Amino acid sequence: MIIAPKIRGFICTTAHPEGCAKQVAEQIAVVKSRGLIENGPKKVLVIGSSTGYGLSSRIAAAFGSNAATIGVFFERPGEADRTATAGWYNTRAFEQEAAAAGLYARSFNGDAYSDPVKAEVIAAIKADLGQVDLVIYSLASPRRTDPQTGEVYKSVLKPIGQRYTNKNLNTGTGVVNEVTIEPAEGDDIEQTVAVMGGQDWELWTDALLAAGVLANGVQTVAYSYIGPEVTWPIYKNGTIGRAKEDLERVQRVLDTKLAPLQGKAWVSVNKALVTQASSAIPVVPLYISLLYKAMKAQGTHEDCIEQMDRLLRDRLYSGNPQPDEAGRIRVDDWEMEPALQALLAKYWQEVNTENLAQLGDFDGYQSSFLRLFGFGLSGVDYSADTDPGVGIPSLPQ
Repeated sequence: MIIAPKIRGFICTTAHPEGCAKQVAEQIAVVKSRGLIENGPKKVLVIGSSTGYGLSSRIAAAFGSNAATIGVFFERPGEADRTATAGWYNTRAFEQEAAAAGLYARSFNGDAYSDPVKAEVIAAIKADLGQVDLVIYSLASPRRTDPQTGEVYKSVLKPIGQRYTNKNLNTGTGVVNEVTIEPAEGDDIEQTVAVMGGQDWELWTDALLAAGVLANGVQTVAYSYIGPEVTWPIYKNGTIGRAKEDLERVQRVLDTKLAPLQGKAWVSVNKALVTQASSAIPVVPLYISLLYKAMKAQGTHEDCIEQMDRLLRDRLYSGNPQPDEAGRIRVDDWEMEPALQALLAKYWQEVNTENLAQLGDFDGYQSSFLRLFGFGLSGVDYSADTDPGVGIPSLPQ
């Protein structure tokens, strides 16, 4: 079939296998251009490995450190008349590139919150790797089923205490407008914490510890975001912020649990980037558009792969992780540089539909969004007949 982007709201409902393969190859090239990570990880589990920061983490570990990797995700395969999700094609491309480089790569497609998937992954670690020395937790989902009770929790993106109104970018039209979001009510906070907090990260760690598949000196890292004050009502001080606070609580708990192995848990605060998750958050796309323009002008812009390579290369495995006062690793440091944030605060007050192209990088935002789904990459023939039903080598066909 001829595969073209079909956009509905903040989601693209199609993905291009060749385009996804091209962007995976480009990420690999970035990592390889920087050389090997000295004393880097060798056996890595990535929970949430098919898109965004999770995919880039897997690529950085494999091609920056020659690591064997196991990836866990929940993606939809393609059919004769329907494309797979982008994460499916990303994983196919990653496994093909890993095989060509002689690297072990095995993937599991299923509900990572469930006990059966945890058991299946642990069995594979025992059989194939023995133990892992790095566990990356990068799940982002709107809902989670509790493996003990069967209750389904649903996360929401809402402010707490009062409604929130601010500027917003309609990413379909390029119009700068206003958005008003009603505050959390009922058990919205508890539900969001149950999905996006640290509970499942702790359950994974407990299961891996009990099975004896964590190596001495193991590190585990989960991802977070703080951002500027303009986004705080909907993020840092909103329901999702409460979930991230819980993530930091669990990080401290895991430090204690990993101490007998001389292990360490981290929360890494990453930069704002166009991902499938961030595109759904009101206010944030406009901020990202302004951020991209300013950081590209400064020469400090990074995409997911540069961020994750820097996390592994310069923080986790450099001997100098540079934690902040709360013990978090900050690879959002270039974004949060005070002079840059002062400039962005000025632009935020000034930006409107008419001057968006001058102050922001809406074209860059749109390009990054389409690239998530394999569209807009050079060297890909988008007019060619393409098979959407391709499989992932390590998964049953």
